[in-house]
Amino acid sequence: MRAIILAGGKGTRLLPYTTILPKPLMPIDQRPVVEIVIRQLQHHGFNHVTLALGHLAHLIQAVLGDGRHLQVQIDYSLEPAPMGTSGPLALIKDLEDTFLVMNGDVLSDINFTDILRFHREQQATATIAVHRRKVHIDYGVLRRDGYRLLQYQEKPTIDYEVSTGIYMFQRRVIDYVAPYSYLDFPELVQVLINQNERVVCYPFDGIWFDLGRVQDFQHVQNQIDNLKNSIPFFD
Repeated sequence: MRAIILAGGKGTRLLPYTTILPKPLMPIDQRPVVEIVIRQLQHHGFNHVTLALGHLAHLIQAVLGDGRHLQVQIDYSLEPAPMGTSGPLALIKDLEDTFLVMNGDVLSDINFTDILRFHREQQATATIAVHRRKVHIDYGVLRRDGYRLLQYQEKPTIDYEVSTGIYMFQRRVIDYVAPYSYLDFPELVQVLINQNERVVCYPFDGIWFDLGRVQDFQHVQNQIDNLKNSIPFFD
């Protein structure tokens, strides 16, 4: 099975750390987060991993090499210029009928075998793993019609689902990605929906951190001992 790891971003939300270190190499205890991800993928039968690289690509290549030490085949696709989160997919050759795509800064205990099973059972063109989050707003939130106030909520908590940055795709999604163009995942997903392709959500309520966010990165550092017992291949 083939997995594509998106690792080309500049990591602006983690500045100044990412001035000299790309996000996927941010250390979690003794390992770069991308190494933990690759070990998890290998455990679930993904034996070919392609990293889509841009910012500080040479550092990631130097750390991961050809993947033999991780028991997977690793190769690289280099962006000639920033191409967004979907644009790099059009540069990757010989994709299988079904493949996984994920961000290179995700720390999770998701079961990749199960999301693949779900994707096939749903006969989906695209499957998005989604996670429920709650955000507390520290202000009074107003809803109005013109000048007329319709509702006032004091410091509400908003409950919503977000993309985890983990996807299963069928190869035909590449037909919707123009070569060497800039395209982000929200735009690609909307195109798929507009074209009546089957796009489904895989609900996931386990551990999930977006390490591109300072809050999540700091929380993981503070909870390393607990997370080691919960996330496969963490230690």
